[in-house]
Amino acid sequence: MNIRRNLLLASLAAVFALGAAAARAQDNVLRVATDATFPPMEFVENGKRTGFDVELVEAVAKSMGKQVEWVDIDFKGLIPGLISRRFDMAVSGIYITDERKKVVDFTEPYYAGGLVAMVKEGNTTIRKPADLDGKKISVQVGTKSVAFLTQNYPKAQRVEVEKNQEMFNLVDIGRADAAVTGKPAAYQYVRTRPGLRVIEEQLTTEEYGMALRKDTPELTRAVNAALAKLKADGTYAAIVKKWFSGSAATTAATPAAK
Repeated sequence: MNIRRNLLLASLAAVFALGAAAARAQDNVLRVATDATFPPMEFVENGKRTGFDVELVEAVAKSMGKQVEWVDIDFKGLIPGLISRRFDMAVSGIYITDERKKVVDFTEPYYAGGLVAMVKEGNTTIRKPADLDGKKISVQVGTKSVAFLTQNYPKAQRVEVEKNQEMFNLVDIGRADAAVTGKPAAYQYVRTRPGLRVIEEQLTTEEYGMALRKDTPELTRAVNAALAKLKADGTYAAIVKKWFSGSAATTAATPAAK
């Protein structure tokens, strides 16, 4: 009887030890969701996830002593997935907005951007933001662009697509007069696709933040502390320099006021 009891106790101890080890391992993992279709922020190249956001998150996690476990998801599912605890954080060129702040928390802004319009080089009907009204505009589902156009350009015809690339392609082939998207993605695209241009006057000036659940304030504080450390030791500036140049780098280093 004693032998059987001792074996049972030993088995239970082993189970508890394994459970504790698994819990410790999980504590060292930061599950981060992204929609890797938004170069230069996040995209897939040669089968590997890369980009400004990706490299910055990896550096943040390293500073926190954690490993990143990436979760790929469409942009429109980022906030709902975060709220439902599918992951710990969402980072995918997400603008900090009052509407989003009602349901999730954000880190301190880590990059300044804003919405811009992209058109074909020969387009003479759209020279300034006001010209967008009454035009056919492609936008990505779930992004700030959708609400912005609805509120500010009610006569514009929205063409909503799932992926950033689809949005740009519609302009390229003439099925949309313009695309409205984040400044980094628009400038990245026109650099690689001659014949397209970005309207010089921005539609908005906004800031990107990393989204976290409201019930994990300690994690938000830890990520903010890691970001501050990266800015202080030069790591952040090096990542910015790698992914952006000229005025973009200056903008990133000194975020614009909201």
